[in-house]
Amino acid sequence: MTVLSSRVDVGSDEFAANRAALLELIGRLDEQNALAVAGGGEKYVARHRSRGRLPVRERIELLVDPGSAFLELSALAAYGTEFTLGAAIVTGIGVVSGVECVVIAHDPTVRGGSMNPYTLRKNLRALEIARVNRLPVLYLVESGGADLPTQADLFIPAGRIFHELTALSADGVPSIALVFGSSTAGGAYVPGMSDYAVLVDQQAQVFLGGPPLVKMATGENADAEALGGASMHSRVSGLSDFFAVDERDAIRIGRQIVSRLNWVKAGPAPSRVPRPPRYPADELLGIVSADQRVPFDPRDVLARLVDDSDFDEYKELYGTSLVTGWATLHGYPVGVLANHRGVLFGEEAKKATEFILLANQSNTPLIFLQNTTGYMVGTSYEQAGIIKDGAKMINAVTNSTVPHLTVNMAASFGAGNYGMSGRAYDPRFLFSWPNMRQAVMGAAQLAGVMSIVGKASAANAGREFDAEADERQRQKVERQIESESEAFFMSGKIYDDGIIDPRDTRDALGIALSAAHSARVAGRSGFGVFRM
Repeated sequence: MTVLSSRVDVGSDEFAANRAALLELIGRLDEQNALAVAGGGEKYVARHRSRGRLPVRERIELLVDPGSAFLELSALAAYGTEFTLGAAIVTGIGVVSGVECVVIAHDPTVRGGSMNPYTLRKNLRALEIARVNRLPVLYLVESGGADLPTQADLFIPAGRIFHELTALSADGVPSIALVFGSSTAGGAYVPGMSDYAVLVDQQAQVFLGGPPLVKMATGENADAEALGGASMHSRVSGLSDFFAVDERDAIRIGRQIVSRLNWVKAGPAPSRVPRPPRYPADELLGIVSADQRVPFDPRDVLARLVDDSDFDEYKELYGTSLVTGWATLHGYPVGVLANHRGVLFGEEAKKATEFILLANQSNTPLIFLQNTTGYMVGTSYEQAGIIKDGAKMINAVTNSTVPHLTVNMAASFGAGNYGMSGRAYDPRFLFSWPNMRQAVMGAAQLAGVMSIVGKASAANAGREFDAEADERQRQKVERQIESESEAFFMSGKIYDDGIIDPRDTRDALGIALSAAHSARVAGRSGFGVFRM
């Protein structure tokens, strides 16, 4: 049997301290998620309802199949910025008429659903997820267009939205626009470039230039409904494919369109009947170390993630700071690479490279569980070729074509972030736990390096070293890096697809795996497994 045994002492003081620390962070996560759900706040939600319109999340709830899960993505976009948390848009993966779809929905309670730079990043990431995983797109449109004060950061890159929509169509991946309100200027091209467009009577207004712009440009006093209303576009211009009498009717039509897509997944179905882990997910809270300098065994995490806690470890006795092996998760075969004790040595890099090649030979998706301080440094390691070994691992990650799913469990520093399929290496999905930190290196190490460089610079210049000023600068840098490396800050920049409660990791990965199997699942061919 390859079933993992639990080595966790749930009654220990260490377990209790770890659990308390993580619960505090989860409480903070819940508070931030509540702020994102609140959108523009009570005043603007009430005004929106008074106009007979549904809030964005109620629209989504009516759209997705009853009782099904909705995996929201990038919920904390724009965290720590001047913009409203969530960036005036809701994105995620939901099941509509039995089909997994990417949902992109404007929140009109936030500045009329207008787009700021973080809205754009979040929108483009959702479209990228749709493209690489071959997922139909449902756009729930009600937006005043660009947030004009930030237009310099929007105008050029926003054209990518329309590029992605037309590229999806060319690849045979349908997009459906349900237009509930304004869709102006460049936003008019969303229904214009979607495969299907549904417009709501007396609400949808789609035009390149609204009445004020028409007046300025031509002198014409245009009526908004005649210029771009649902009735006009359904009867005259032909932009609208379906005329909806109200919002619920539009959602009904959207669901009906999806039901008639004849959509078939290109990847294989789960190969086994899913069996829950033998240990409760709640115990994950006590396993993760409150102090990032203290390692934890990823096998204890895997015992609470994979089906039946069954894990067939690969090269168990070699390169022991990286755990690799085979399992199933929600019935899908997966390979796992999980950091143990943080540092990646040459042995771990070579072991990872071989394992990734094996996964590609067997068309097996890979899950990366990150908790790494990076590749080992020092004279003996440089002489042993740590750069070459790390490069082999990064090469394998880069060129692997099976789906990658990454979870940042704790530390994610230096090139270890790259080797463990960080954001720059295009994992299909990347989630963070709320205790996660990622940066070039740890805050204390980075501040210390700058201090050493400062001392050397002073010595080389023949000037006296100001120890007091150096200590002030060191503390300032350490505070800055601590703040900028935390999960909430990084998620706000959309460097992940969302922060998740560790207890939800199994289901989040299950939804992501199922979504990834909407596309063909195939490893890179043309090379065999080679020893290094």
